[in-house]
Amino acid sequence: MPPKITDSIIWQQAELLMQPAFIRIVDNIRKLLDVSPWTGTYQDVLIWSADVSEETKNIVTSLLQELEVATPEAAESIRETLSDLPVPHPGYHLCLQRQEQRVNVDLWDLCYQVCFLNYASSQEVTIDTSLFDESGEVDWQLLDRKSQDLVSQIFGSLPDC
Repeated sequence: MPPKITDSIIWQQAELLMQPAFIRIVDNIRKLLDVSPWTGTYQDVLIWSADVSEETKNIVTSLLQELEVATPEAAESIRETLSDLPVPHPGYHLCLQRQEQRVNVDLWDLCYQVCFLNYASSQEVTIDTSLFDESGEVDWQLLDRKSQDLVSQIFGSLPDC
């Protein structure tokens, strides 16, 4: 789940960090996949709140698919129906595979772990201000080091076949 950000300063800092952190994570994954027996593919996913039933998920998913090919009039009706239903947020997963073993990694979750201190999706977050230099700019070397360490931990925890 996306982090809970209620402070406008934390929001501004997160906006500065999120895209560069995501890019560094993907690049560090690519580097490790080049030398790993694991293969990886990226997949768009829908992330639902835990309290959404399977029936509701199916209804919303069906409506979202209909919306893609709907006429303008039908699209308006579909949007109106969707406005009363819970809508998932987009996610991005790395699907790792080695022989019969599969591991899915939520890339946005990794990004949140890089950008926030003690990230846990159930609590309000605090930005990792050490990722900024004295002038308030992103410290690219530290950001890369932190994302590299996190990605290395993920790959280090993969099961051996």
